[in-house]
Amino acid sequence: MTNQLDNINISSQEVLITPEQLKADIPLTEQSQEMITEGRETINNILSREDHRVFVVVGPCSIHDVDAAKEYAHKLKELSKKVDDTLYLVMRVYFEKPRTTVGWKGLINDPHLNDSFDIKEGLHIGRQLLLDIAEIGLPTATEALDPISPQYLQDTISWSAIGARTTESQTHREMSSGLSVAIGFKNGTDGGLGVAMNALNSVSHPHSFLGINRQGQVSVVRTKGNPNAHVVLRGGGGKPNYDSVNIAICEQELEKAKLAKNIMVDCSHANSNKDAALQPLVIQDVSNQILDGNKSIVGIMVESNLNFGNQSIPDDLSELKYGVSVTDACIDWETTEKSILEMRDKLKNILPKR
Repeated sequence: MTNQLDNINISSQEVLITPEQLKADIPLTEQSQEMITEGRETINNILSREDHRVFVVVGPCSIHDVDAAKEYAHKLKELSKKVDDTLYLVMRVYFEKPRTTVGWKGLINDPHLNDSFDIKEGLHIGRQLLLDIAEIGLPTATEALDPISPQYLQDTISWSAIGARTTESQTHREMSSGLSVAIGFKNGTDGGLGVAMNALNSVSHPHSFLGINRQGQVSVVRTKGNPNAHVVLRGGGGKPNYDSVNIAICEQELEKAKLAKNIMVDCSHANSNKDAALQPLVIQDVSNQILDGNKSIVGIMVESNLNFGNQSIPDDLSELKYGVSVTDACIDWETTEKSILEMRDKLKNILPKR
């Protein structure tokens, strides 16, 4: 008689390609390495005030269509040339989506949008897209959601975020302490700052935890601590927190915790009352705060796509509307371009003096 004690609720297990194998399949080119390095150094210099610009993480809520993503990247690259003296544009390339209950988990987990969970294919598609965008000449940003996936993709990234649902997770704080990029921690879903302040303190210290190495072996990972973490205000509890009063409160909390006064504003989520069309108003307000003398806002995040709004994933994927988000609603390209050009024009003379 056998008495099964483990894997009782596991239906199957599949051995995944190793990070080393994926990187051998899709290696970094010299051009992409230069772009990724430049992106990281520029953002770090903005955080340390060696670069007077504001960095703007802008792009789709999530990537589900590689062709649309590349079209967006080409448009964003052209826009970046017009604003580069004032704003540093970073393309938002999010592949992993946290889910409160169930739903599409993103391109890496489910690249075919049909619950087949072909993760090996998703990793290949995602890595190739990140390299393609780097070769277009743009730095990229993503959310570090799964503690395993950074070994596969983080060498292609210039900035990362930890979302509101995972900022409280010590697993993600420890993982972030070893990432090679600047990382933004969002305030909690309730709008409180305490969780983010604890995260920023934690991530700056060395940690030891279980992870994987390049060969895919389970390893004890020991980190040095990440000196380039900062807070991202995204609202919460049904209220925004990007106004000057909330910015001042955040500055006080950062000072109390002896942390650098580096604040990024997420123009979406509760800061736009979950209405994508309100994001340009948040951009205007943040720009006006900087005009009025604010010195702590170093970046903004905008959810933007080729076309406005969002859509559900249909059973017949041929019915998908091109360039429309399948997760959170986004502003369209025309609105994005107008908002960013207006922000540049407002700040071009003030930022060098900040």
